Parts: sequence; C-alpha cells; structure tokens
Amino acid sequence: MPATVGVLDSLLLLTLFGLYPSMTLGPREGWQVYSSAQDADGRCVCTVVAPELNLCSRDAKSRQLRQLLEKVQNMSQSIEVLNLRTQRDFQYVMKMETQMKGLRNKFRQVEEDRRTLMSRYFQELKEKMDELKPLIPVLEQYKTDAKLISQFKEEIRNLSAVLTGIQEEIGAFDYEELHHRVLGLEGRLRDCMSKLTCGKLMKISGPITIKTSGTRFGAWMTDPLASSRSNRVWYMDSYTNNKIVREYKSMADFVSGVESRTYSLPFKWAGTNHVVYNGSLYYNKYQSNIIIKYSFETGRVLVERPLEYAGFHNVYPYTWGGFSDIDLMADELGLWAVYATNQNAGNIVIGQLDPQSLDVLKTWNTEYSKRNAGESFMICGTLYITNSHLTGAKVYYSYSTKTSTYEYTDIPFHNQYFHISMLDYNARERVLYAWNNGHQVLFNVTLFHIIKTDDS
Repeated sequence: MPATVGVLDSLLLLTLFGLYPSMTLGPREGWQVYSSAQDADGRCVCTVVAPELNLCSRDAKSRQLRQLLEKVQNMSQSIEVLNLRTQRDFQYVMKMETQMKGLRNKFRQVEEDRRTLMSRYFQELKEKMDELKPLIPVLEQYKTDAKLISQFKEEIRNLSAVLTGIQEEIGAFDYEELHHRVLGLEGRLRDCMSKLTCGKLMKISGPITIKTSGTRFGAWMTDPLASSRSNRVWYMDSYTNNKIVREYKSMADFVSGVESRTYSLPFKWAGTNHVVYNGSLYYNKYQSNIIIKYSFETGRVLVERPLEYAGFHNVYPYTWGGFSDIDLMADELGLWAVYATNQNAGNIVIGQLDPQSLDVLKTWNTEYSKRNAGESFMICGTLYITNSHLTGAKVYYSYSTKTSTYEYTDIPFHNQYFHISMLDYNARERVLYAWNNGHQVLFNVTLFHIIKTDDS
C-alpha cells in the first residue's frame, strides 16, 4: 500500500471506527475502512484502508475460485465413480467375449451339420444366449458413460478458460502470496491503530443493535482493561430495586442468552451509571452517595466510600431521572465520577478517582447543569455531555480536564429507540455502549488524532 513520506509531528486526521463496523452483525463482504484522513485546511490527506480478516476467502474472485474448485472436486469424484464402474464392466465384458467366441463356434457347427446336430446345438445356443442377455444393459451403460465423459471434457475446457482469465486479472501474484500480503498489511495497520490513544470526538455513528432485552432502563458493559482473551459481558437490568448482575463469557453468549454466572450484590444499586474496570464493578449504593467497589473474583466488597457533597436519590439526576445522580465511568486515563453538588450550584463536577481506594484525586467544576444533561461519557480526559435522552439528542458540550476549558459542540447521533438511559465509552473497543429503551446497542466514534511519524 503506498504511503506518503511524512515529517516529524505531521498531523493526521484518522477516522476510528472501533471493533464494530457500522452495520448489523454478521458475515460481511468486501473491504473495511479502519481509518481515513481528511484535512479541511487543505493539508496533506492520507487514507488508510485495509481488508477484513480472511478477505481472501470473501472477495468476489475468491468466491469464484472456490466455486470452481468445488466444481472440479465434484467432477473428480464423478470421474472416479465412473472409472470404478468402467473397470467393473470391462471385466464383465471380457468374460462375455469368451462366451461369444464359444457361441460363434457353435454357429459354425450348426451350419456344417444342420440335420444331425440341430436339436442338440439349438438348446446349447439358447443357453448361451440367455447368458449373454445381461450384457445388453452393460453396453447401454457404456453409451451413457461415454456421454458423461464428453460432458466432463467440455466442462474441463470451460474451467481452464475461466481460470486462465482470472489468472490474467490477478497478474503475476500467486493467490497464497496475495493472501499473505493482505495479512501483513492488516497486521501493520493494527500496529498503527494500537499507537492511537487519545483524540477529540468528531462524530458518532450507528447504532448497531446487539440485543433487545430487559426493561426500559439498565446497563451493560465490558471491561476496558480485560486481556485480549477475555470478552465477558455484564448485564444489570433496571435502575433501582435490584442487585443481580448477570455475566456472559462472550458477546455471542450474551446475544444468545447463555449466562455463565450471576452475582448477588450485597447492596442494591441506584441508577444505571455503573462501570466494570480491571475486574471490579463500581456502582452507586442505593439512597446514598456511597460508591461501592465489588470484586467479581472474590464476590466481596473491596471498598465503599462516600463521594463528598455529591447529590443523590434524584437530587441532581440526568434529564430522564432514574436516580442517575452519580455517573461512574472509565476512559484511557482512568476512573471517573460525574456528579453535582450544592457548592457548584447543581452544575456538573468531574472527579478523578483512585481505582484502589476510591479517593478523589482531583476535581473540576463545570458550568453545565446536571439536570439539563441527557447523559455523559469520558474520552481521553474530556467529558462529553448530551443535551437530551430523547429523539434529537446530540453531544452539546465538552469539558477538557487537561486544559480546564469547555466548548459547545454539535455532534448529533441517532437515538433509534427514542430513550437513552445509559451511554458509556469503552476505551479498549473504542465504542459507546448504550441502553436504548430496552435495546442494547453500540455506537462507533470518530476521533481526531495528532500523532508523530518517522521519516519513513
């Protein structure tokens, strides 16, 4: 793949689609754009595209080759059957040839002495004819087999022509060599993507509906710090009066409803703004501003600590209510709590938490009213706030903890099922998890990145 020679600190705008392409789940054909670049200021544009994994088994030419291969295999099996049958029939015909020679001799003898030997030889002749009767269907089968052989020859000629045409289109590259090149390019692209850490939110696309289940309100999530081998999903239905967490080993198990384990928490939760982070569940204890850290491994509460001055029990909820006063979330930079206090006039406060002790490491006071926020999520230390939980919602406000500054934004997204009660970013998968009126959905995000490149 051609690449533009860059200079140190060159700017690239990379569109990052995460691990879930913007369409329904299932097998896909063709090429997937993992990232692309564009520059509204007219600077150098770099577009990065790569095929999906196993593309060589999915594109049009490979399907045609696969179909041809299957056809050749079927023909080979048919020819093998035909060959076995022909060998069997040939042996039978050789046997019949000997009997026919004997029959010819009998005819000669009958011709030489019709009167004396007629009766006796006639009977023998009849017996020989009876023996030769089975040869008739064998000879008919030979005719049919001869037609099949002609058809096979024609098919082979056609296949040779098609394969020659495909070879000319592909060029000098061997099919396996092309496949290895594709895998190599994909590996290089994934290495590049792994270096992309933080960026500014530019676009939200989707949603992708994963499942429809539960009540109108709830939460579902994966662990952003889990190993690449772990794909567990956790599911918490309702915003109150519940303490049962359901675990699924994979997204596929979640879709099919195959639970691997259930946990009964020691305390009920409030709201839907929980987060799983490094193997533990962080949630707001019902009717309190206490944050609970619960270990899935031990099944015990590791830490519980009040969030000082934080409103709770629908004092400062999101626009939809539901005891959503305290929102716990995680991003590339760590664990966060979003809440409101009387001291900040009911406006949103951002607190960075120590995941081990739940101590508040630092806080930032915003000027955005918590009650006017639909939902919020953190990406790379920036809080993004939506203006509603209903149809027409968009990301309207952002606050950077790096610069302690805010800006008004206009990033719409499709609220497909009209009511969002949970919206959280997953840094590992680089997608937004959402609970959309009893539907568990994913949104892809587009981030603006500034990355450093070598002169190569």
